[in-house]
Amino acid sequence: MSCLNCEHVSFAYENQTVVSDLSFRVEEGDYLCIIGENGTGKSTLMRGILGLKKPSSGTIALGEGIRQNQVGYVPQQTPVQRDFPASVWEVVLSGCINSRGWRPGFGEREKKLAKEKLALLGIEELKQKSFRELSGGQRQRVLLARSLCAAQKLILLDEPATGLDPVAAEEFYRLLLRLNRELKITVIMISHDIREALECADHILYLSHDSHFFGTADAFLESGPGRLFVEKIAAVRPRRD
Repeated sequence: MSCLNCEHVSFAYENQTVVSDLSFRVEEGDYLCIIGENGTGKSTLMRGILGLKKPSSGTIALGEGIRQNQVGYVPQQTPVQRDFPASVWEVVLSGCINSRGWRPGFGEREKKLAKEKLALLGIEELKQKSFRELSGGQRQRVLLARSLCAAQKLILLDEPATGLDPVAAEEFYRLLLRLNRELKITVIMISHDIREALECADHILYLSHDSHFFGTADAFLESGPGRLFVEKIAAVRPRRD
């Protein structure tokens, strides 16, 4: 079943096109990595999927049963986010805001959901800690838990490992892969880590200034853009089964 369908989508800023005639489809349970050069519209496309920017042409449609406010999102880390004055519990629970409707405060259902996501990501012991006191890897797990409170089927991530040390980045990628493979959560992630993208993703969406590619990771490696990327990174680790 389709989770996301983009048909002939274009985006522009002040009549300057940044994404042109892009079509691709994401099925439930897929893991899609969006890669490419800087300034090719990766973040713009993600804002379009989140409903924060309207395409200049074409359509973006979420799958049946998925509402716009049910899409989880993990943004890039920024200094403002790192210094956010709240506890881990408050940050994770805030992911339930859209699901509580017009009711004031959070009920037992939302609190139970937040506890489940903390346990799922192995961060229950951080519940009462200040978000600003966490390590980069811990903060990203907290933001991932928050996104899972908002969505059960689809999560979007914008370069979530930026600023993390190699060990923390590797742990985060392994956790994300487990959520995808074991819980069948659909993942759409922008990444500059080409090796991880090729190792983990089912499909690759490659954007450049003059073309784009959408297909399996293996097909990308056989394509012209894929071969150029392989040359740039020198070697690509074998993909895990």
